[in-house]
Amino acid sequence: MTDIPVPPGSASGTPAEPSPRSEEEIERLESLHTLLIDTIAGYDKVLEKAEPAFVGTAEAFRGLHVTQVERVARMLRDLGGEIDAQGSFFGTINRSVVEMRSWLDDIGHNILGALVDGEKRVLNAFEEVILVSPSVERRGELEQMQGEIKLLLKRYAPDET
Repeated sequence: MTDIPVPPGSASGTPAEPSPRSEEEIERLESLHTLLIDTIAGYDKVLEKAEPAFVGTAEAFRGLHVTQVERVARMLRDLGGEIDAQGSFFGTINRSVVEMRSWLDDIGHNILGALVDGEKRVLNAFEEVILVSPSVERRGELEQMQGEIKLLLKRYAPDET
């Protein structure tokens, strides 16, 4: 007797149902992915210019976004979306703003307000995807990522949020 292969995701042998998807969700995930890459670019410049006392804060946010961009990329791959690892022109703008600010002032806790504003844009981008996602599982994962950002904001910028 020969073994009958079991399709992935289905231990019972019945094919797993494809995850529901929408084109709007894919478009918003692509935008979120690009925004995360641009945000990481800004944090890269912050880390290059940061005062030693601020490095841990910047590393925490950057590290979280590196993990999140990988998770969003996985979602996009699963849905057949486009993954642009380069980001957009806004990544260059993020780096330039930090560079110019470093000419005038230290890069430290004094820039928390600007970082919080950026994080709020990221939180809004997550919300835009959540609102259009037909998948309970993806919505849950996206909400978890939102919660991770909110925890960091509460920890590092409680007076700014």
